Amino acid sequence: MSKRTKKQAFTNVEVLDAGAKGKTIAKAPDGKVIFLSNTVPGDVVDVQTFKARKAYYEAKATVFHKLSDKRTTPACEHFGVCGGCKWQDMGYEHQLYYKQKEVTNNLTRIGHIELPEITPILGSANQYFYRNKMEFSFSDSRWLTLEEVQSDADLGDRNALGFHIPGMWDKILDIKKCHLQADPSNAIRNAVKQFALDNNFEFFNTRNQTGLLRTMMIRTSTTGDVMVVIQFYKEDKSKRVMLLDFLAETFPQITSLQYIINEKANDTIYDQEVICYKGEDHIFEEMEGLKFKINAKSFYQTNSDQAFELYKITRNFAGLTGDELVYDLYTGTGTIAQFVAKQAKKVIGVEAVPDAITAAKENAQLNNINNVEFFVGDMKHVFNNAFIAAHGQPDVIITDPPRDGMHKDVVQQILNIAPKKVVYVSCNSATQARDLELMDTMYKVTKTQAVDMFPQTFHVENVVLLEKR
Repeated sequence: MSKRTKKQAFTNVEVLDAGAKGKTIAKAPDGKVIFLSNTVPGDVVDVQTFKARKAYYEAKATVFHKLSDKRTTPACEHFGVCGGCKWQDMGYEHQLYYKQKEVTNNLTRIGHIELPEITPILGSANQYFYRNKMEFSFSDSRWLTLEEVQSDADLGDRNALGFHIPGMWDKILDIKKCHLQADPSNAIRNAVKQFALDNNFEFFNTRNQTGLLRTMMIRTSTTGDVMVVIQFYKEDKSKRVMLLDFLAETFPQITSLQYIINEKANDTIYDQEVICYKGEDHIFEEMEGLKFKINAKSFYQTNSDQAFELYKITRNFAGLTGDELVYDLYTGTGTIAQFVAKQAKKVIGVEAVPDAITAAKENAQLNNINNVEFFVGDMKHVFNNAFIAAHGQPDVIITDPPRDGMHKDVVQQILNIAPKKVVYVSCNSATQARDLELMDTMYKVTKTQAVDMFPQTFHVENVVLLEKR
């Protein structure tokens, strides 16, 4: 066995901190860092390594000698097997502490940014049942827990409707109750599974590409709308109609019932036709009097209540008076652009996804907002001197890029334009810090505010206000 993969055991190791991507951190006797996935800071454990690198080990705790006072009892029966809520065993106040710490560390260590007085992280009022969108997968060979594998009991039904096991594309954990999306989500999922079993519907087999039922998406909104989209692997009209009629009759609160016939190898829906069976082909979300039309393929922040708080912070940081030309980069479906429009002279939104821009224009029309314009194109190409000449010199730029952050050409163009303020919204403070360092000669960070959009997970958003030096 090579030295790089040789397993080692360490005893009575104290877990010292929480790190990136939900890992916890300890120190080995030889001084190397140990990354753990099943502990809480303050635990004292024995560990077994399964990966060794020059500067660190990856390991799993095998024996717990002392449990941390930061621990709490997970609410979900699937915790530890399902990978969706890795921090459920940590008290919420401690989750917020480590999220705040990660953002601060990234900005100072990666970005080398001099920070102002840090505004405490904004926690979520709802620590469970906060998501407005969930996607579940069907499988004819559900994931077996360790207890089931070691048991002599009859394993019974092997069909599953639930979530992928982390890192395993073909393994689905059957979910009885998920704590991420409010009712009627659990009731719909469980009823669909039972109906499918009672009527001998074939659940999908990913490896063999066989079966009928592939996925189910449930979207809810603060307006009370409910969307359900069933994805079938092939057309079987009698069974399709049977299931969709059952859903419509059992859950009259469903306002948008749709389906997809997807015969390709993967289950992504963005290149598929979504067919409306009953109700509308969309639902509505509402925020501060604004309505946003959401279809099956739309992107919308998955925590509606906390998205409202995030957008308010963004608008507050922008400090608009009504006279400013605002550019909203990576505008998506234009939610931030429309949210700040009433306090701006004009807002220009730019986004690479054509369908998102179509939705942004439709929502602006729906909301009777006349001082916004939306343009589609790859940011690093469309956001050029000709674009600025055509649409004007922005006073404020709001940017909300994907996890990878902004392309270096986009950062350079912001520096070339040199607006008075830049408000940078990020779902990845590491790439945000990298971009801030590139802008540090011209801009000073004057405000920073972390926002917890996803309780029970390690994910955190951060908003930064940059003002010219």
